[in-house]
Amino acid sequence: MRRDLKGRRVLLTGASSGIGLCIARLLAADGARLALAARSEDKLRALAEELQAKGADAFAIRADLTNDDERRRLVDEAAAHLGGLDVLLNNAGIGSWAHFADGTEDILRRIMEVNFFAPTELIRLAIPHLTQGEQPAVMSVASMCGRKGMPAWSEYSASKYALCGFIEAMRGELARFDIDVLAVLPGLTKSELAQHLLKSEGRYPIDYSKAMPPERVAETVVWALKKNKTETVVGKDARWLLRFNRLFPRLTDWLIARRVKKLYA
Repeated sequence: MRRDLKGRRVLLTGASSGIGLCIARLLAADGARLALAARSEDKLRALAEELQAKGADAFAIRADLTNDDERRRLVDEAAAHLGGLDVLLNNAGIGSWAHFADGTEDILRRIMEVNFFAPTELIRLAIPHLTQGEQPAVMSVASMCGRKGMPAWSEYSASKYALCGFIEAMRGELARFDIDVLAVLPGLTKSELAQHLLKSEGRYPIDYSKAMPPERVAETVVWALKKNKTETVVGKDARWLLRFNRLFPRLTDWLIARRVKKLYA
């Protein structure tokens, strides 16, 4: 199946920067009608105005996705403005780069709220609208950490693993409504996630200069949505690691553990 995005009514979270901003521009270029959600109202409105100036149907809704009332308001406003929903695109996320023993319960709960509870509850709220949509779909931007947990990304990995498991369950549940459930799993990306980490104390040297640009991830997200791809891994390093882990899981764990031991020797 090929999904035509022209005129499709899309609710996009985390739209004000990084991958989400790039996704919004690509969707608008393809003629999608957009409800753009994020916490940064100024950036969000600037993006909506930019897209409107190019002839797109786009409007901004500031919302804290960790608040149930604001999630409900977001979905209701988006559906009312667009006349329904065809696609829910969960992109918002946060992270922490530090070992779990050095973290806090608050960090774990905040990450789970944004990366897991927010997208899953948005899906619950969107289902009644999507059942009436055209070629309806739920797409979530997860992470390679949702298939292989990584040291110093423990809370982040847990949230993305939970999201990937939920997505798999939803594929079966939502099939009776003909709602497609899709996921994109990026590797290391030059996004604003790295600039807004709740904690940044990991010792492994991360070279963000070699990370993927957000435009590449966004292009893959839109491509996967059009092609209706169930799960897509983005980035050569991510594909290599996940493939190696499937073939040699114990060796992968041993190599990672050896590296961590050297960092803390």
